[in-house]
Amino acid sequence: MSGHSKWSTIKHKKGAADAKRGKLFTKLIKEISVAAKMGGGDIDTNPRLRTAVLKARSANMPKDNIERAIKKGLGELGGTEYFENVYEGYGPGGVAVMVETLTDNKNRTAADVRSIFSKAGGNLGENGCVSYMFNRKGVITFSPENHDEETIFEKALELGAEDMSSDSESIEIITAAEDYETILESLKEEGFTPDSSELTMIADANISLDEDGTRKVLKLLDTLDDNDDVQNVSSNLEIPEGFDPDA
Repeated sequence: MSGHSKWSTIKHKKGAADAKRGKLFTKLIKEISVAAKMGGGDIDTNPRLRTAVLKARSANMPKDNIERAIKKGLGELGGTEYFENVYEGYGPGGVAVMVETLTDNKNRTAADVRSIFSKAGGNLGENGCVSYMFNRKGVITFSPENHDEETIFEKALELGAEDMSSDSESIEIITAAEDYETILESLKEEGFTPDSSELTMIADANISLDEDGTRKVLKLLDTLDDNDDVQNVSSNLEIPEGFDPDA
C-alpha cells in the first residue's frame, strides 16, 4: 500500500470533522469557482470543473452551494478572486512535499507555508525542486470491510486502472489523470462506493523514516492541510502498515 493511500485515509478521517466546521466545503467552493473561471461553467466541456463538482457531491455539498460557486467563478455573483500557486519543499528526513494552494493573498500564503515548513524542521524550496518526482494521478480508495478486493481489482483492471494495492485499512486504485473520471463513475455504477477519490500528485518512489521522523512529517502534512489556503498536500513519505498517527 502506498504512502499516499495512508495519507488519504488519514485525511478522509479528518474530513468528517472538517466538514462539520465548514472547512472542507470552503476548500471545495474555492476549487469550483476557480475551475469555472478558468474553463467556463459547463461541466460537460470543463473537465476540471466536472472533477471539482464530483468531489463536492461526494462530500454531500448542497446543490445550491455548488451552483453559487460556479456563478461566482463566472462573475455572475460578487466574490473573492483566488489565485493558484504550488509550493515545493522538504520536510524532516528529506521527505519531498508539494503544496497546492488557492488564495486571495499570495504574500500571506507564501509566508504561512514558509513558516509551517520551518517550524516543522523542513524548508521551502524553489519551484521545480521536487515536482519532477511526482505525477498527477487519480486515486480512488475503498473500505475492505464493505467491498471485495478481488472483485474491485478485476473491474478496475478491466477499466484500465494503472495500479492497485490493498492492506487491512484500504483498497486503493490508481488511474491516469485522464482516465480518473471514467473509472470512478464506472466503479460507482457497478455498485462500489469509494471512501475517497481525488486527483492528486503521486510520487514515483517513496522513502521510509523511523517512527519519530514519520510522526514529524505527518504533523507537517497535517498542519499544511489545515491551512485555509491549502487545497492539496502530497509527499513521498512511506507510512508503514499499522502505523497509528494518533498514538
